[in-house]
Amino acid sequence: MASNPYVPNIYIIGPQSTGKTTLVNELQADLEHGLVDSSIDKPQIVSEVARSVLAKHKYSAEDIRTSKVRCLELQQLILQAQAEAEKEALKTSSWFISDRAGFDPLVYAKRYASPGAEKELQQLETWKQVKARMETSLIVVCEAGTPWLMDDGVRLMPGSETEWMQVFDDFCQILNIDAAGCASWRTALAFAFIAWFLHLLSGILGVYVLQTYIKLDETKTDLKQHAEKLAR
Repeated sequence: MASNPYVPNIYIIGPQSTGKTTLVNELQADLEHGLVDSSIDKPQIVSEVARSVLAKHKYSAEDIRTSKVRCLELQQLILQAQAEAEKEALKTSSWFISDRAGFDPLVYAKRYASPGAEKELQQLETWKQVKARMETSLIVVCEAGTPWLMDDGVRLMPGSETEWMQVFDDFCQILNIDAAGCASWRTALAFAFIAWFLHLLSGILGVYVLQTYIKLDETKTDLKQHAEKLAR
């Protein structure tokens, strides 16, 4: 019997309130129908772990701003929870779609704990585990600057639009990607289509960033060229 085709994991990351969970939900719904008659496993969904960590360990979003020590402790707990959630997901499927990734705690530790705090996290065994999985995955970075920034009373909110954009830049920097050269999407439906299109074009895509502004046809052409380069 032929084995199932390899499909890389998908991570949806980026600053607060940029539509990450919405994209995860839309992609999950799209694949529920798209994989019905295929040999590809349905993905497991790794939900955002930060909320449960905040509640379980009695942290608040404001702890990130007011205490560098508690901020770093919190990011370490989030990283550990992310690693555990990924391992659980892979017990029941060969791949997953994750709402956030191990990069998120690194970004927030660097910005709100101390400039070298992310290096402390990178020494942990949990970071090495999630990093190994992310190296063969599709990583989508959602851009800040969208019109729906909203305080839900749980998440840390940026103090200004400038800070919001700076957090997005932090994600791009930690991924070693120039934000000016990224492809992009505005709607969840378009994202769901293009993410699957990427999977069909190439088995392992590594890091690819989606922002706003690029039209469907232009992005399809760009992605096809990207996949052709990977195939050489």
